[in-house]
Amino acid sequence: MIVLIAGLVVVLTAVYISWRAGRLDRMHIRLELAHEALEAALMRRRAVVLELAGSRLLDPATSLVLAAAAHEARMAGPEEREHAESDLSGALRAAVDQERFTEKLSESPGGQVLLEELGAAVAKVVYSRRFYNSAVGVTRTAQRRWLARVLRLAGHTEYPQFFEIDDNPPATMATE
Repeated sequence: MIVLIAGLVVVLTAVYISWRAGRLDRMHIRLELAHEALEAALMRRRAVVLELAGSRLLDPATSLVLAAAAHEARMAGPEEREHAESDLSGALRAAVDQERFTEKLSESPGGQVLLEELGAAVAKVVYSRRFYNSAVGVTRTAQRRWLARVLRLAGHTEYPQFFEIDDNPPATMATE
């Protein structure tokens, strides 16, 4: 009888540990997918900004500032990435929040389409970053639990880092 109870405890413990490991693995997959979605949103924002800068619908100074900020964000290494993306957000706010910017641009041929694409790209960055940071928080909490640490259920995966950028949209494009 004691052997049966001990065997049952061992089996239940193994099932629980396996369930926790599977859950942590699913969290890491969700985190990877959220990271890819964030990367795609940032890339789309840079592409739309570069398209806007090269459209000849803006004054040369604004075009140059936007193109330079988008280029820096695209070329930034891992260490400078958050700073470069924040600079792009700041450049966008400075450009789009100019007096009558949206009115002038929407009156130009193709300008309204660019404004809509830019608004969608900016909103997507905001939502993707929030979703990614939420996934990071949940995964970090699960990795810090004693069972995950003691049994190394996370394997050799890196401890996930938050992606902190200034992604506030221009006032004329604010979604909330």
